[in-house]
Amino acid sequence: MIRAVVFDVGECLVDETREYGTWADWLGVPRHTFHSMFGAVVAQGRDYRETFQEFRPGFDLYEEREKRAAAGQPETFGEEDLYDDVRPTLARLRADGLWLGIAGNQTVRAGEILRELFKDDVDLIGTSDDWGASKPDPLFFERVAEVTPFGNDEILYVGDRVDNDLRPAVAAGMRTALVHRGPWATIQWRTEEAQRLPAFRMESLLELPGLVADFNERGR
Repeated sequence: MIRAVVFDVGECLVDETREYGTWADWLGVPRHTFHSMFGAVVAQGRDYRETFQEFRPGFDLYEEREKRAAAGQPETFGEEDLYDDVRPTLARLRADGLWLGIAGNQTVRAGEILRELFKDDVDLIGTSDDWGASKPDPLFFERVAEVTPFGNDEILYVGDRVDNDLRPAVAAGMRTALVHRGPWATIQWRTEEAQRLPAFRMESLLELPGLVADFNERGR
């Protein structure tokens, strides 16, 4: 049975349109151009951070984050950046008795924002900066397993990426769900892995409570 559901952050819970738009502004690049290059990098299977290198070779993302903060322009997100299906999905899963977590490649600052946004909605929030391991490193999913009070095969990891979310979570013995939104899911949706690896494929998180309930009913 599935007893715990753990969510990725970017493009799973949080719409990152505003975030990447502000990065384009910081670089002095038209937003359309930045987004086009971002999509090209993702489609080539490269690390999304290489997008910044295309416009400014030698770009250090962590260093630039500090510069933005010092300039009064820190990376941020809030309630208005959450996808509309997030709150009702969490509420329904909680009502169904599922243990809930949020775990993604996020900074310490982002972790603080997540804890404020979801303080009453989930059992745990963990970030790559907290754990010293970033997806798709297997160590990240070891950390997820350590903080979740159930077996790996009872954990469902929900994400938008085959490479960072599904593949390493399945390798860790977890079940996975793929939500069809954001650049990665849009590009990867029809690939063989995107169809084979996840237990569930969804157009909206609103589908998830019913899918989990049906899965658990079949497993009883």
